Formats: sequence, C-alpha cells, structure tokens
Amino acid sequence: MLTRKITKELYLWKNRANKKPLVIKGARQVGKTFIIDAFAKDVYRHYTYINFEQTPSSKEIFDGDLDVDTLIKQISLRVRDAELVPGETLIFLDEIQSCPKARTALKFFAIDNRFDVIASGSLLGIEYKEVSSLPVGYTDQLIMYSLDFEEFLWASGVKVESIADIKAYFDRKKQVPEAMHNRMMELFREYIVIGGMPAVVNEFVNSNNFAEALRIQKGIVSDYLGDIAKYAKDSEKAKARACFLSVPKQLSKDYKKFQYSVVEKDGTTRKFGGSLMWLYDAGIINYCYNLSKAELPFEGNAEENVFKVYMQDTGLLISMLDDETGADIISGNLGIYKGAIFENIIADIFTKAGKKLYCLEKPHSVQIDFFIRIDGRAVPIEVKAADNVKAKSLKTVVTWEGIDYGIKLSAKNVGSFDKIDSFPLYMAMFL
Repeated sequence: MLTRKITKELYLWKNRANKKPLVIKGARQVGKTFIIDAFAKDVYRHYTYINFEQTPSSKEIFDGDLDVDTLIKQISLRVRDAELVPGETLIFLDEIQSCPKARTALKFFAIDNRFDVIASGSLLGIEYKEVSSLPVGYTDQLIMYSLDFEEFLWASGVKVESIADIKAYFDRKKQVPEAMHNRMMELFREYIVIGGMPAVVNEFVNSNNFAEALRIQKGIVSDYLGDIAKYAKDSEKAKARACFLSVPKQLSKDYKKFQYSVVEKDGTTRKFGGSLMWLYDAGIINYCYNLSKAELPFEGNAEENVFKVYMQDTGLLISMLDDETGADIISGNLGIYKGAIFENIIADIFTKAGKKLYCLEKPHSVQIDFFIRIDGRAVPIEVKAADNVKAKSLKTVVTWEGIDYGIKLSAKNVGSFDKIDSFPLYMAMFL
C-alpha cells in the first residue's frame, strides 16, 4: 500500500472537535477512493460507502427531503449492510459529482452533526444551477494530488531518515556526497517519467517495467478524454479536448505563454478560455501567471491573460509525447524539449506543496521560470535540465531592487555564487 501524506490530514480532521463534512477534490485516479476507504476501515467502528457512479440508483436517496432523519432511513433501505450508529459512523459519498443533491445535503449533515461524512469526487460536470443550495461554509475542504516526489521516494524504498539526511545538506547549503547525489538524480528522472498516478507508481515499483507503466499512463489520458466527452457541456467538448491535446505543443515553444492560436488557427480567449479553465477545475492542468513586476504580492502583480500551462502530472505529459521520450529522459539524450519537461516537474512539485505558480517572461529580455515567496521575500527560480547551469536572466534579475537572491535548479550539486544558490533539481521539494 502506498503511503500518502493526506492520510495524516484525514486523522487531523477526524479528531477535530468542530469538524464539518469533508470534501476531497482531485483529478480522477489520484487515489482518493482507496485512501479514504482504507482510513475509514482503520478508524471507524461503523462505515457506510455509497458510490453514485457504481450504483446510480443511490441518487434516489437524495430525491426527497434532505433532513438527516429521512436520509438515514433512505440509506438504510437502499444500501446493503449500512451501518448507521450516531457518533460512531463514517458515511463516504464517492463520485459525488454525479449527485448534485447529495452536495446540498452536506449542509444538513453539518448542522445535524451525528454522523461523520466524507464526500469525494473530481466535481466534474456539476452545474451549479442544478444544485439547489451549495453548502458554502458547511464543509471542510482538501485537495488531493497524485504522489509528490517524497511520496514516490517512499514507494521506491527510500527511508524517511535518508530524505532527512538530504534535507540537512540543503539546509546547510553543503554538497551532497556524489554517490548519494547520483542516486537521487536517478530517482528524480524516474519520477519525471513515471509521475505520481498511484496505479502507475504501483506497477513500476513492483515490476520496474517502464513499458507497462506507459501503457497505464496512456489509459489514464484516454480516460481524461472520456471525462471531457462525458462531463463537459456539449459546446465545450471539442474545445476542451483541443486545449488538452495542445499542452505538449504549448510547452515546446521557447516563449511558453499559452497561445490559443496553437489550439486552433485564429483561436481566441473568448472561444477557448472557458474550456481551458474547465481543464484546470478538473485537476488536469495548472496555470502559471506572468508577473508585470517582480514584487510581492504576486497575486496583485499577476497578468490575468498572460500565463503558461503545465500538466498536473508530468508522467502523463511524458506519455503524450513519443513513446521513446521516457528512455530519453532516463538516459539524458533528450533535445531542446527537455527544458519544458523539467519546468513541468518543478511546477508539479510546487503545486503539490500548495504554492501558486508565477513566472516572469519578457520576450528577448528576461525569462524567469518561477517566482516563489520564501520567508516573506520574492525569490526568482530558474530551472536547468542538465549540467549546463548558465542563467543569464537570473544573473540580471538578482541585481534588481528588492531581489535579495535567486535559486538555480539543475542536475549539478549544491553551490552558491554571486547571490545565486544552486541546488539539485530533486531539492525543489524542500523549497
């Protein structure tokens, strides 16, 4: 069983005195159902599971009155082996996006407070106008992603103590012993290719078979395309699909601003902007907004209509490219496109750490891959795919007023020079 950080969050929620029904959002196949089910069986004496896609008839539970007494009666009638003991029961409403009225019912479970409730789903396809009353203020929220790099290391057999040792080198800005550094870079390249989707990671750690992992990844991408066909509005289906399939092309450009003309000749924000946001809401892509100036607060200086788009799981991005791309990443033979892939993995790491993504790209001037806040300061970050760590833009930006230092992430070991701290790519998880 894969160890996931969100399990700790579930225990914290369970022990909270004033907890509300918990809504766990996330892209499909990131492991929501598996983790919640395992948690429920481990912690609760009584546990009732309802999956609205597996048993569509379960939606009828919520067709009538939504007071909790009525709902409990309906659940006991329609769910075999339902265990509904006040104060000792978890009700798990899975794939809740398929039952909008169940979302409304979360408010009444919160007010009643006799039963713990977790609702899970990608929330795709829910038209807010179909929900009679959104439970705003009556739910706790968590977002679940595919495995981050540290979770991947755990799955690969790397001990917690070993990761702590690596962190100590990061904290002291000391070089990692060469053998350890080389092994961490090897694991990092594997993570780029495999990504964090649980089914893919499970297959790889058990078989070390890249080809079989790729087969599963392609299946997940196909499922995402199926979700677009299933959940997007009729007017959005083709546009959302086109936006999704354009992501690898968008990242192949030197200037990576998302351009709707890449999706379709003469494409515009008006035509495709909503479809792209649909993919973000589905947990498939991330936005990285360009800054008008390199200052905090980033949100206030972000240009709303100038942004890059990254895939939320880099392994899925790899699977959308040529089948040999994974082998090229592992061997280091990839050409110019590798820069985009390594940017995507750092964007993925930052997103899973709860950071919003910002960059500073001015054509023919400076190109800073990311800006993040560290200790109340705006810190520019450049990502280099290999040992070539020349960072012309970064050297320029660290001379600007208000920028104390910059960070360079590359395949090289730890080092510092002229207001620039250089760290190996795998240390991005510590930022």
